[in-house]
Amino acid sequence: MEPFTYSRASQTRDAIAAAASASTAQQGAEVRFVAGGTTLIDLMKLNVERPQQVVDINHLPLSEVETLADGRLKIGSLVRNSDLAHHPVVQRDYAVLSEALLAGASAQLRNMASTGGNLLQRTRCNYFRDADMPCNKREPGSGCSAIKGANRNLAILGTSDHCIATNPSDMNVALAALEAVIVVQGTQGERQVPIDAFFLLPGTTPERETLLQPGDLITHVLLPAPVKGARSHYLKLRDRASYEFALASAAVVFATDAGKISHVRIALGGVGTKPWRSPEAEKALHGQASTPENFAAAAAVALRDAQPQSENAFKVDLAQRCLTHALATVANV
Repeated sequence: MEPFTYSRASQTRDAIAAAASASTAQQGAEVRFVAGGTTLIDLMKLNVERPQQVVDINHLPLSEVETLADGRLKIGSLVRNSDLAHHPVVQRDYAVLSEALLAGASAQLRNMASTGGNLLQRTRCNYFRDADMPCNKREPGSGCSAIKGANRNLAILGTSDHCIATNPSDMNVALAALEAVIVVQGTQGERQVPIDAFFLLPGTTPERETLLQPGDLITHVLLPAPVKGARSHYLKLRDRASYEFALASAAVVFATDAGKISHVRIALGGVGTKPWRSPEAEKALHGQASTPENFAAAAAVALRDAQPQSENAFKVDLAQRCLTHALATVANV
């Protein structure tokens, strides 16, 4: 690991000022924030992340979960994954988020990992994590080894000729289905970014994963007030029962009125280069009856633009089955 300096931020403005001195907030940033460190420290050990300065933000007052007067839920970026998963409001009104968090990593890691850190979790593509292999995400212009290499676990939606790396987070999939808003404090003040806009497709610049700019700090996540009568569910399919990333996952928020689907939000994990919201599948279900046939048809719509690689074509069928089963579970059919 290359030498770096360590500092502790006691106020938000100090953290922002430190990060604003970097040339980027993306891959290769000279300044990195550390909270739980469950991703950053690993990547520093692998010489994938090589910051000149690491700023500890754990002393900032961002560790609370609060229900706002308008019914929204405000989640501090330093809330630990285990605390968020077991929070009574989350379990009652946002079950899909609790289930997604508990499906991720291990109990020990969930006790350390933060909400903000999970949002910025880096891909588990082996070529990204191997500093000796070409990777456009790690070293722009070097090539994508995964396209003709070992790609069984990688993305089939939102890919490009430059990158097929998968977003690994379970939490992010649930947040996409919940239509979360990411609150960012930066040098120009605060801004609120819908989660779907927060994450970027790889295109020709896979090193740019989010809209973050130098000096930006995620301070909170806002969840809309729960939809009346809605139920939600997260289903994760993987090679083993725990401590494994998704081959395919589905987050569903679902409500009916007079026997018809009145509200549905769908996001997929394990298959997209970012948490994959499917408004097309939602549109296919809205106003329809809750039947296995309709669920399967919507799942086919969600995967119709999939572009599988040499080793992951199975994910098309797997993701369709995952979504169909998640919908049937939340609809009790």
